[in-house]
Amino acid sequence: MSPSEAAPATPRVTFVIVSWNARDYLRECLETLRIATSAIASEVFVVDNASTDGSWELVRDKFPEVALIQNDQNLGFARANNQGIEIARGEYVCMLNSDIHVFPDTVEKVLRFMTEHPDVGLVGPRILNRDGTTQPSCRTLPSLRSSLMRALSLDTTFPRSHLFGGHFMTHWHYEGERDVEVLSGCFWFARRVAIDRVGPLDTRFFMYGEDIDFCRRFSAAGWRVRFFPGAEAIHYGGASSANAPARFWLEMQRANLQYWLKHHGATSSLVFYAILVLHHGIRAVAFGMRSAVSGSDERAVVNLSKNWRTLRWLLSPRTLLSFASGRVAR
Repeated sequence: MSPSEAAPATPRVTFVIVSWNARDYLRECLETLRIATSAIASEVFVVDNASTDGSWELVRDKFPEVALIQNDQNLGFARANNQGIEIARGEYVCMLNSDIHVFPDTVEKVLRFMTEHPDVGLVGPRILNRDGTTQPSCRTLPSLRSSLMRALSLDTTFPRSHLFGGHFMTHWHYEGERDVEVLSGCFWFARRVAIDRVGPLDTRFFMYGEDIDFCRRFSAAGWRVRFFPGAEAIHYGGASSANAPARFWLEMQRANLQYWLKHHGATSSLVFYAILVLHHGIRAVAFGMRSAVSGSDERAVVNLSKNWRTLRWLLSPRTLLSFASGRVAR
């Protein structure tokens, strides 16, 4: 089914869902979204990044109202979202992860909020874990200081400290509505005119990092980025990354470097690179010692592998050369 055949005549909201091998989560997402938008003029695009688990067949056979965009390779989160944004006709564009459960009143509440706050360009609801607890979904823009706190684990050692809490805002309890610097990209509800001014997602980010960059650009363009706990959604987490955890972990580190190179100078980027090496070096040693003492500690072995692999990648000639040239090689 083509996008033009599936789209309603005058959608108010366009939903873009990027999926990669997350069929069961995608089914739940679409089922809950169908209920939540029953009284709202909308269009839904599922952008499938070459899934092999029957995801696109599910959309084709069970959700005829959804427009399916099939990619013949995994284009990543940013590029796939841009495919949907490019043809979106809604006044608002809502980008959802495939493992989001939308409550019946979620969309209505967020839509009402955006209507009442025309200066807000991007909003995110309260995100819940599967057990109903609040999932951290807001962050500050990363800084050298917060990165060093993270490398030394001071943010987790003193989670309620404003001094050490840093990037992940561990001192905040999500008790009320507020402007934030970064919203998790698992659920973005954006004003289309704001996207037109800000521009699409930066495709230099394959996965991760694009959320920090996107939110930063909204603020720079004069639009407020807002956390709105009056609406809620469940984010199961890891629907796609669980299929290749080591690969996605490394993608996260690439994104961190790419973001820093884009928004900071050469000296600052070099310091951040050194902090990143320190971060993974400390953990490689710590998890190596733990796994040596207790060979049955599977978690320590997995974390040792992730951090050691990242450290090797950071110190490889290819990474060093690409970093020196102002980009991060994939």
